[in-house]
Amino acid sequence: MKKLVLLAIVLAFLGCDKDNDATAPDVENRDFRQDMRNFVIGISQKAKSIKPGFAVIPQNGIELVTVNGEADGSPSQDYLNAIDGNGQEDLFYGYDNDDQATPTGVSNYLKGFLNVSKSNRKTILVTDYCSTPSKASNSYQVNAANGYISYAAPKRDLTAIPATAPNNSNDAVIANLSQAKNFLYLINSENFTSKLAFINAVKSTNYDVIIMDLFFNEEQFTAVEINQLRNKANGGKRMVICYMSIGESENYRYYWQPSWNTSKPVWMATENPDWPGNFKVKYWNEDWQKIIYKNDNSYLNKIIDANFDGVYLDIIDAFEYFER
Repeated sequence: MKKLVLLAIVLAFLGCDKDNDATAPDVENRDFRQDMRNFVIGISQKAKSIKPGFAVIPQNGIELVTVNGEADGSPSQDYLNAIDGNGQEDLFYGYDNDDQATPTGVSNYLKGFLNVSKSNRKTILVTDYCSTPSKASNSYQVNAANGYISYAAPKRDLTAIPATAPNNSNDAVIANLSQAKNFLYLINSENFTSKLAFINAVKSTNYDVIIMDLFFNEEQFTAVEINQLRNKANGGKRMVICYMSIGESENYRYYWQPSWNTSKPVWMATENPDWPGNFKVKYWNEDWQKIIYKNDNSYLNKIIDANFDGVYLDIIDAFEYFER
């Protein structure tokens, strides 16, 4: 959901930042990329130990797939072994502005890393932000030519189900991410009048995978409801994947404490200027990791208990914020 930004731009922003998050003692001399890899690996190990076949898909931060962060570097095999795919925003449309082609240099840079993941038999899910039908069509064509499955999102806030049929619609039973031919990214339910309306709208589609939130407003989806959402309109079955931000805390989540509005915990860093209410976190911190997965009432446990088929991990590129 959070728009990809090149490291150079992030560093320029940080150079103007008056916050000392990136120079605190617990930040110095860290390998921020390996910290994020370890975080994702830990999430994956726990999830798969509880529910074998549970899909783990990090979004953006694609440089983590190689040890040295270069597209021609050695694959980071432990990290790749822990994940089932990679999500990537703005690959061909939306990098600078929505409904605008991404610069070729940026696309080629990202493809170099995405192809490392693909060559390790991981599924690549691309979200391009384009609303013009001809651009959406081109997005599907170019992504397919590169061996990626894709979604041309008409709105960046991810509130809409496109009026057109899914690309490569089919009536197959999708039991594994590698079998998917399309997906729907629908994590914002504000345009639906009720949870039932959301469920019925999704059930009327034929997407192979839906990426959605654990909550409708503040009400959690149940395992029964997630099972209903697996039904495609044409009789096939889909995977239902849950969105979870692990590189930022969000002040509208169940875990948010009122005291944090005036006194931030030590692991909470600067508010994201592009997404008010979202705060960078020191994601290697034990207390933050307990919220995400390291206890029996964690965010991850709630997702698994709700019977989702996997998790879509956002703000993987948080390592860029702390790097100097």
